Amino acid sequence: MLGAHTDSPCLKIKPVSKKQGEGFLQVGVETYGGGLWHTWFDRDLGLAGRVMVRGSDGKIAQKLVHIDKPLLRVPTLAIHLDRQETFQFNKETQLFPIAGLVAAELKRKAGKGDAIEEDTTKEFSVMKVTTQRHHEHIVELIADDCDADPEDIVDFEVVLYDTQKACLGGLTDEFIFSARLDNLNQTYCGTMALIGSVKKDSALDNETAIRLFAAFDHEEIGSTTAQGADSSMLPGVIRRLSVLPASSFADSESDKSYDKTNDPDLSTAYEQTLSCSFLISADMAHSVHPNYAAKYEADHKPEMNKGPVIKVNANNRYATNSPGIVLLQEVARKAPKKIDTDEAGVPLQVFVVRNDSSCGSTIGPMLAAALGARTLDLGNPQLSMHSCRETGGADDVHHAIRLFSSFFEHYSSLEKTILVD
Repeated sequence: MLGAHTDSPCLKIKPVSKKQGEGFLQVGVETYGGGLWHTWFDRDLGLAGRVMVRGSDGKIAQKLVHIDKPLLRVPTLAIHLDRQETFQFNKETQLFPIAGLVAAELKRKAGKGDAIEEDTTKEFSVMKVTTQRHHEHIVELIADDCDADPEDIVDFEVVLYDTQKACLGGLTDEFIFSARLDNLNQTYCGTMALIGSVKKDSALDNETAIRLFAAFDHEEIGSTTAQGADSSMLPGVIRRLSVLPASSFADSESDKSYDKTNDPDLSTAYEQTLSCSFLISADMAHSVHPNYAAKYEADHKPEMNKGPVIKVNANNRYATNSPGIVLLQEVARKAPKKIDTDEAGVPLQVFVVRNDSSCGSTIGPMLAAALGARTLDLGNPQLSMHSCRETGGADDVHHAIRLFSSFFEHYSSLEKTILVD
């Protein structure tokens, strides 16, 4: 198994977001996760998320919306008006983005012939409609993006994001400058590795295990949700998979022969499956920062483009242990050659946090506890973690994909060679 998460710290539009002040249209937002919020100032912000739309048949369906346009901006205060040595602000009162000018909105509505005053003759509603809770123009843009009428937008969950595209950077394109590297970098690597591991027609001919990649939501806020790693989702999936018949047993009666009531040996299939399983928890790691090198443990300073970083913590903030490290080394040795080079194998690094620093955590420990399966934490090194725009290594993407592909391809045979009493 390979596990990652898809969410990143961001600003989310509040249920009632319609605000204005000093002639500006503003939008109320909530902070999601532990972001470096000062990096969200003076960025060109678009909107993306989920919209619930009422159809002509009366049914309400989910649609996805992505407005790739700089609609919003959180402006900083000029240094002439507040000479702070350290940039500080109130997240509740000074993090509101501006979306436009009141005068411009009045002119727009007048040009459309819309009544500016609120219509008080509408039917009773159990809750204020979206155009009353949010700026009407924003609702219209959301409706247009998902091909719906504004009055059919029942509700939405929409976040702000930086519209600047990801790009390669550095003197020789050795860096990736992008939003949300934590953790879409590892999500991408895991997805590509799983696909790559089964490209050959014969890839699964001698496979005795199930290759599984799980991408969870809500890691940045604790994972205790229906879609989070600290839920019953993955255990439920594994429980169902563990009683499936192998292809060599499959026949028209297989569904009956694998009924637990008829075969008592299957009553522990789930537990047996977990006892021979292994989970790599793939979440980004910290690269050494040249301006803050003293913040890192002297012998554990991961470098960018030097390979994935195995994360270790004595207090089990990471789930890595020695047998897992040994397994991963064997997997790395068997990794396929890098494209266009003769470089075989994948380089690995190791990281522990200083004793006088706090340590983050991942989905690894919670899944290890829930499943009782062997687990290891690792991730590609990056700078500016939880910033609106982060920095990673371009070569590390290739390193991780090759490592994960090798893990999927060789785990079944390697697992038998590493013995622990």
